[in-house]
Amino acid sequence: MTHLPILVHDLVLILITAGVVVILFKWLKQPVVLGYIVAGFLVGPHMNLLPTVVDNASITTWSEIGIIFLLFALGLEFRYKKLLEVGSAAFVATIINIVLMISIGYLTGYLFGWTGTESLFLGGMLSMASTTIIIKAFTDMNKQNQRFSNIVFAILIIEDIAAILMMVLFSTIAVSRSFEGIQVIEMSLRLIFFIVIWFVVGIYIIPTIFKRLKKYLNDETLIVVSVGLCLGMVIIAHVVGFSAALGAFIMGSILAETSEAKRIEHLMRPLKNLFGAVFFVSVGMMIAPNLILEHIIPILILTAIILIFRPLFILLGVVASGESLKVAIQAGFSLAQIGEFSFIIATMGIQLGVISEFVYPVIVSVSVITTFTTPYGIRYSETVYNKLVKIIPEKWNGLIVGHTANRHNKITISNDWGRLMKILFVPIFIYFMLAIAVVLLSQMYLLPLITTQISTEWGTVAFAVITIVLMSPFLYGIIRIRHSAAFLYIRLMKKSNHLNRIALLLLSLLRTILCISLILYVLLPLFPNIKGILIIVSIIIIALIAINRRYEPHVKKLETQFLGNLNNNDYHDEHVNE
Repeated sequence: MTHLPILVHDLVLILITAGVVVILFKWLKQPVVLGYIVAGFLVGPHMNLLPTVVDNASITTWSEIGIIFLLFALGLEFRYKKLLEVGSAAFVATIINIVLMISIGYLTGYLFGWTGTESLFLGGMLSMASTTIIIKAFTDMNKQNQRFSNIVFAILIIEDIAAILMMVLFSTIAVSRSFEGIQVIEMSLRLIFFIVIWFVVGIYIIPTIFKRLKKYLNDETLIVVSVGLCLGMVIIAHVVGFSAALGAFIMGSILAETSEAKRIEHLMRPLKNLFGAVFFVSVGMMIAPNLILEHIIPILILTAIILIFRPLFILLGVVASGESLKVAIQAGFSLAQIGEFSFIIATMGIQLGVISEFVYPVIVSVSVITTFTTPYGIRYSETVYNKLVKIIPEKWNGLIVGHTANRHNKITISNDWGRLMKILFVPIFIYFMLAIAVVLLSQMYLLPLITTQISTEWGTVAFAVITIVLMSPFLYGIIRIRHSAAFLYIRLMKKSNHLNRIALLLLSLLRTILCISLILYVLLPLFPNIKGILIIVSIIIIALIAINRRYEPHVKKLETQFLGNLNNNDYHDEHVNE
């Protein structure tokens, strides 16, 4: 008889225990996620009431897959258009929360008698909410499509990006004992670059392929392809130095723009629920009663800080961005916990040898306690708002309705300069990133290929010519004036204010300088001894590209296909609802 793997025994134990506990919690009308954590505690190594899990490494792997699928599902539900709609509120709230929570965490660690580095890491841990906990809580309560939940999701995305940068910063400080600002800036630009490239290329290619293969995409094929794309992006994100969760989310957000988004979301739900359950059970398995008792004072103090200051700082940030008080309170109470990125930061600190090992169970305990309180915070946030409204003076009505953001938006929309910059900035930014991507890919693959075939200087010249030719449609996209912007140019030029004309000329000059810089980015490393000649050559190349109208239909086709894919889901939903 063949040997049955230990993993099968562990999964039977986990799933049956989780099922029984979750049924009990549903009967008691309690959040499901809390049931999973209790089940994890019952089958964990610190509780002898039931048989315990043996193969912890395999369970950890399954829980990591759970995080991937949870973030993939979030990407399917949360489209980039929603991020743009609530971006300002989320950005302001996130910056205020991160800065203030790191400050409070550092001060708290100092009062505990911890080292400066431990205190800094503690601040970073306290500033990161749990994406997985919030997704599960919103799903269980059917809150995922409300205004405040969209802001919360946007805050979580920005926090995840900030967490990556924070880990770079903290590891640099821990190793070198100094602040390397250049490295942090470089990491930030690198992150923005990869996110833009992944999203733009993904939106351009994947929805187009899905439309052409639609008749072959039955449920079985669609789920296989979707999971394969998700894991493929996870690997790509990991290879370039980012988190697997970020890669999963980006692929989810790309597939959210396809006409098959609803089907993929429906097909992914069982996988998300299964692996998500294993993740939350694994969190419960980390609860250690003896360590909790040993460090009970720091745990209670840190829990109080999370439950009081995180909602307060999020509330201040959301209100400052012009949202209503109700939305701000609901968002603040939803984010009153810490989660997986806090664990990652703690693990990194221990591996670098700059924080004590007891910090990890303390953070896990705080996370578990605040995970228990999160569903109740979400549930009773509206009650808190209703009580606050009764005691707020009438003259503070603007705080309650949040009309500041609406007034700001109306002013912005009515401003010709604001509209012009909105029309020009995004395409120029995307084309600039695509041009850089062409250069980098050419340097990685094309340059070695050509120089091995042509070892003379002519090989270098051939590489430069081919790279510039491949870049040229994107350079034309940067330098051309779009039809949607042309009438604004004319209106602003006709105004009597000479500053308008000067500003428009400077804007055109800036676009030209960007294009010249991209050409020099290719040429200077190849021919470093003739800088002056290269500048003249770059100007001539850009002039030739600008007057060559043959690029126009190709650029228009690129933009039409991209915008068509980006809006495809909206068009599909409209026809389904008719």
